Amino acid sequence: MPIRVMLVDDQVLLRTGFRMVLAAQPDMEVVAEAGDGAEAIEVLRSTAVDVVLMDVRMPRLDGVEATARICAQPDPPKVLILTTFDLDEYAFSGLKAGASGFMLKDVPPGELLGAIRSVHSGDAVVAPSTTRRLLDRFAPMLPHSGGEPQHKELERLTDREREVMVLVAQGLSNGEIAARLVLSEATVKTHVGRILTKLALRDRVQVVVLAYETGLVRAGG
Repeated sequence: MPIRVMLVDDQVLLRTGFRMVLAAQPDMEVVAEAGDGAEAIEVLRSTAVDVVLMDVRMPRLDGVEATARICAQPDPPKVLILTTFDLDEYAFSGLKAGASGFMLKDVPPGELLGAIRSVHSGDAVVAPSTTRRLLDRFAPMLPHSGGEPQHKELERLTDREREVMVLVAQGLSNGEIAARLVLSEATVKTHVGRILTKLALRDRVQVVVLAYETGLVRAGG
């Protein structure tokens, strides 16, 4: 069954370009389009979608608020934020709203297609190191205070899981974490999965965001 994709952008020309790229793929199908966030939410009420490509700056309802509302629904589609500028505060807000990652609008077609497939399979498409650069820049927006990390759910993590979470937030891949902690990559993957489950997080991107929000990891540190 092909991956069902929805395009949300107020620029018709951009939607047309994305549609042409996706239409050439045997494992993808554009099943819906919308010109703003409000229309996207309305369309999703009657259309089954796996992945939403979401623009940020749109009239009526922007992509960040639309992402938050979509991700708050039961069994929501995955959302990819599309932004014009790297290290964009809108992309950061989109990640906090529940998006599975963000990409630049001028990304090469191959990378966009790979990202859609990755998100559909349950992975985050933003490299943790890229997410960390975002958070380093916009850390003043985060609500955490000084002192010990403040998040009750973090107490549910084992010492090892907490250790893995810190390394994820520092931008290390599973392979790098395995080498650092002298574990197998499969064991690290298991730890990451348990962290996601215990903290009710969708993917690694959300792990990074939470680690910064709670002060488990400090910007620039």
